[in-house]
Amino acid sequence: MSDQPTQVPSTTLARVAMASCAGTTIEFYDFFIYGTAAALVFPTVFFPALGSAAGTVASLATLGVAFVARPLGAVVCGHFGDRLGRKNTLVATLLLMGVATMVIGLLPPAGVIGAAGPILLTVLRFLQGFAVGGEWAGATLLAAENAPPGKRGLYAVFPQLGPAFGFALASATFLVVDLAVGSGSAAFLSYGWRIPFLASAVLVLIGLYVRLAVTETPAFREHLAELEASGTPEVLPLRAVFRAQWREVLLGGGVLTILFALFYVATAYLTSFGTSRSGAGLTRATVLGLGIVASIALAITTVAAGVLSDRFGRRRTIIVGYALTIPAVVVLFAWLTGGSGVAFAVTLAAMMGLYGIAYGPVGAYLPELFQTAYRYTGAGIAYNLGGILGGAIAPLVAAALAAAHGVLAVGVLLGVLGVLSLLSTVALRASGARDRRLAASPKLERTL
Repeated sequence: MSDQPTQVPSTTLARVAMASCAGTTIEFYDFFIYGTAAALVFPTVFFPALGSAAGTVASLATLGVAFVARPLGAVVCGHFGDRLGRKNTLVATLLLMGVATMVIGLLPPAGVIGAAGPILLTVLRFLQGFAVGGEWAGATLLAAENAPPGKRGLYAVFPQLGPAFGFALASATFLVVDLAVGSGSAAFLSYGWRIPFLASAVLVLIGLYVRLAVTETPAFREHLAELEASGTPEVLPLRAVFRAQWREVLLGGGVLTILFALFYVATAYLTSFGTSRSGAGLTRATVLGLGIVASIALAITTVAAGVLSDRFGRRRTIIVGYALTIPAVVVLFAWLTGGSGVAFAVTLAAMMGLYGIAYGPVGAYLPELFQTAYRYTGAGIAYNLGGILGGAIAPLVAAALAAAHGVLAVGVLLGVLGVLSLLSTVALRASGARDRRLAASPKLERTL
């Protein structure tokens, strides 16, 4: 992605920053309240016949369904985002996520509708994953393709703040409900957990208002104009990206693997560990409050790393983040073996902070790897490939490893995934080099 020559007005840039941040915040809020409920509520509401331990495993397994759906969402939404534009595709993903989330809030428990309850829950979770799979790449492109020269890392940070804000908002909403109706009460299990899901309707309306106010990105408008002027037929984005840049797709997925693992082990596995008697033994309210603190740590490191990436380079910043992460996770989980509440709080905040160091620059780095004609598709598939490896598989493996070998094994797992992501980042070139080569050879670009 070459620096955008078109000067975008400051008022438009502010609107784009707000739209990209608000959209990802809402999408990830919806995504994360499911994760919180899966750890705290769904084993009892939708899997009561399996018992506590098996019910928790089954509930957390539904988290993985979304990650299976995410690459499909990336392919479908990427196709329309590359052919029809970023804005309209992002509006569609926001609506789909909002509707699926609200229906989950209205879903009767297994005691009322039997096996249909967990089946419908799984289908709705699939739709959530589909929507998020198409959201991230479009939101980062909305910010990055509008950014002024030399400030792409800064502007691409705004959609990257969605996980931090979304997780904090999800934790805060559950905390308020928990304090209002009582931790573990019948009221919480009956209707209290539904309130965060139904409240999503208000957030979706706000997000739609902000997102509908923005225009299409200059890079995409110029791409369409060039196609029309040259008479070059449009290529199928999926075919083009795998024909020209399959290596970037695979390595990009490797880059993201440890990020997803850090985040979802922290938000799903550690949430369950923190409230478990065999774990930290903390109250639900305490764990949710610590989640808000960890979100603040994530927001700070995300912004700082994104800004620093404009000065020192995205790839270099990401490599530093992973070099810090690999030894840190092993030490943190070794400390966590004692079941200390302090160790739990520090581990949760540290994992989120480490996540932000690499996640901040990724919002600009991954789109910069791909050409405009298939950038939405390429960045989306790479991002969600990492989601399957790190977000779907890692939390399930973490729970099994902890049960068999103790919590330290989870730290070792994260360390191994960190090595995979570090090697993938090293193997990728510094972003921007291929764009400059293609810009110097229009004939080459037309062959893609």
